[in-house]
Amino acid sequence: MYDVTAADEPSRPTPVSREDAERMADEAVTQEPPTKEWWDDPRMPWKGKPRRADMWCIGLIIATGAYGMLTIPVRPWILGNFGVPARDYILACFSGSNIAMVDIGALLRVGEHHPLWWAAIIAASLTSIKFDWLWWWAGRLWGRGVIDMIASRSKWAARTAYYAESIARRFGGPAVFLVWFIPLLPSSIVYAFVGDARMSLRRFLFIDFLAGLVYRGLWMYAGYQMGEPAKDLVNQLAKYSLYLTVAGVIVVFIGVFRQQRRFSSREG
Repeated sequence: MYDVTAADEPSRPTPVSREDAERMADEAVTQEPPTKEWWDDPRMPWKGKPRRADMWCIGLIIATGAYGMLTIPVRPWILGNFGVPARDYILACFSGSNIAMVDIGALLRVGEHHPLWWAAIIAASLTSIKFDWLWWWAGRLWGRGVIDMIASRSKWAARTAYYAESIARRFGGPAVFLVWFIPLLPSSIVYAFVGDARMSLRRFLFIDFLAGLVYRGLWMYAGYQMGEPAKDLVNQLAKYSLYLTVAGVIVVFIGVFRQQRRFSSREG
């Protein structure tokens, strides 16, 4: 007959005192969940912990975005507070203004002498591409992560981003030139794509600058063809520059508010 010993009996859990139970309950309530690092976010373009180059690149991109918004009200202010042709050359150097190109072309048509018109085109082209290399660098660092980051902003951003990607994939290097002439297409996607495809920075800047020359030159040519009407239009814009400056400030505040609201909704 089988002898049942104490070792064969099932073990019973050790009873927990009331004080221990209350202490463990308090610890469970007060214990905080593990904190998530700010960079560990699927909206970020990188994978894993960012390197120093990643931090520099994303920081400069954010800074250029802020710079672009802050300069919106400055452009009409320059237009209304400087005379002809100084305002055109200042705008060309400051923002690569199409209005400045049109005005210079119109002034040439009506007979005014502007021997440095070609310098205005070069200055406007250089100003227009001054930050483009950042997106080339972003593509070199993060690849498709840049496209996903831009596409995540909205449904419209997603559609235009993937369309820009398809153009870059189809044409390669020449897409850097073409994107200048396709309205509403995010050029940053194309620049990031060719950066990821290992296009050299020298070649990228050459194509980008060449496209800028052609693009700004076309605006100057348009002003030359229109002549006096274009000149009068620019003068009217200068006349109402104060209102345009105020409108620019409002646009900046609306842009900041929308960005903050979008960020808050995603955090929630």
